[in-house]
Amino acid sequence: MNIAARELTRAGCETIAVAGVRAACDWRGVVHFPELDLLVVSDLHLEKGSSHARRGRLIPPYDTAATLQRLAAVVDDYQPRTIVSLGDSFHDGEGAARLPEPFRDSLMAMMAGRSWFWISGNHDPDAPDDLPGETVEELAVAGLVFRHEPSKGHAEGEVAGHLHPCARIVQRGRSVRRRCFASDGMRLIMPAFGAFTGSLNVLDRAYRGMFREGAPTVYMIGTSRVYPIAGSLLRPG
Repeated sequence: MNIAARELTRAGCETIAVAGVRAACDWRGVVHFPELDLLVVSDLHLEKGSSHARRGRLIPPYDTAATLQRLAAVVDDYQPRTIVSLGDSFHDGEGAARLPEPFRDSLMAMMAGRSWFWISGNHDPDAPDDLPGETVEELAVAGLVFRHEPSKGHAEGEVAGHLHPCARIVQRGRSVRRRCFASDGMRLIMPAFGAFTGSLNVLDRAYRGMFREGAPTVYMIGTSRVYPIAGSLLRPG
């Protein structure tokens, strides 16, 4: 990919700082730390469709294909040295073992030649079956701590997932609800990347006490860019 194309792809990003470390919130739902050459993605929930099918709940089995296709495009754009997957990478502990061979090949191609860290999640606490990369409870890099579940209270330098944040605003009588990144400058909570994942409003009580001065600034994900929204504009629901 040429330089102009790479710059165009990144034009929809919003640059923020997390505990003083520069980060680019990408409209496709990932965060890139340019000085660290590190890409972060959260809550892929791969093989969610097959997990539900095993329990008799039939939903379209296309989630893994769609999620990996989107992730491959992002990885190709950034070509990061390191990728961190912030937990719940698979929807259950056997998800990696059920991964069809073409999808496994796609994932292996993304992992080739770079460091890959699987953060343990509540859905997938153990290392994924027969896949490379290092599985850790959390990862500390340059004053940042990457983990799956946000810790209680304020946490400087924390980058976490798990809560699948979204935000709702009302403008000109129209309600808009979108996935988002949520940050107060000291910590960052990532949106879920997986195709079949839901979301939880950042004003829900599950986020209570996590951000300084109440509601965070959110970075709402649009169709081709990220929109910073002040906490005072947020609405429940």
